[in-house]
Amino acid sequence: MFRSIIFATFVAISAVVASPTVFNSTVGQRTCGTQPTDAEVARMEAHFAANEVTPKSDGADHAPSEVPVYFHVIYADTTLNGGYIPDSQITHQMRVLNTAYSNALLNWKVVGITRTLNADWFNNAGPGNSQQSAMKVALRQGGPNALNVYTVGFKSGSGSGLLGYATFPSSYSSNSKDDGVVIRYSSLPGGTAAPYNLGHTLTHEAGHWVGLYHTFQGGCSGGDSVADTPPEASPAYGCPTGRDTCRDSGVDPIHNFMDYTDDSCMNEFTAGQVTRLRSQIATYRGIS
Repeated sequence: MFRSIIFATFVAISAVVASPTVFNSTVGQRTCGTQPTDAEVARMEAHFAANEVTPKSDGADHAPSEVPVYFHVIYADTTLNGGYIPDSQITHQMRVLNTAYSNALLNWKVVGITRTLNADWFNNAGPGNSQQSAMKVALRQGGPNALNVYTVGFKSGSGSGLLGYATFPSSYSSNSKDDGVVIRYSSLPGGTAAPYNLGHTLTHEAGHWVGLYHTFQGGCSGGDSVADTPPEASPAYGCPTGRDTCRDSGVDPIHNFMDYTDDSCMNEFTAGQVTRLRSQIATYRGIS
């Protein structure tokens, strides 16, 4: 496995099309720092409709599509609390990710790990700021089909309290260096960000990276562009069995990886989400 130790400080500014997920340590909830507006969703969906590529058949004859993954560990010091996560946690995280996406016929495979000592990036990287831009410009590898994962601390600055954020597929062509997922290091399996420490922060953020919105996007009007996810008025927290916030539409999809419930509550992508993500990555990432 390729490894490199990078000691770097760069300054760059780039626009982020992101969907941050925030961990509020006071109330113990996963919440969203930013969401695409209705106008932004409409723009992305219009572009998708005009340019959609039909993926290969998802039948039994279709082998899983391999997605190369570059894991970038940013650390403040060489302790676990300083963000220096071991390979064993990354291996466990990838098992969780591959299990979650098994029905989507995606095989995520780590092809590179970098470890970078940079306390400023570790503590302060966040959506749209100079630290995250410099980090991505310095470290990102591969093309549109490669998932770059950055683990940081989200200690302060615009990233304070975040669990993670991700770019959408349609933004790659306008800002390729910004493409990827940034997550809190302690959300990996065995980390300390309970109840979000079973690895589904990356599952959730990778969902945005392959083109999925939150299940509650658009509220009861159902704005996630997937027909078989019941509309949901607002994010669900914990694991509220039977929660139903939109009348006559079915119970809320609290077990869906694109909601905000505890990691232990999440266990599914719907068939409609799989169809959408396969089309999104065929269209924008060249993965079919």
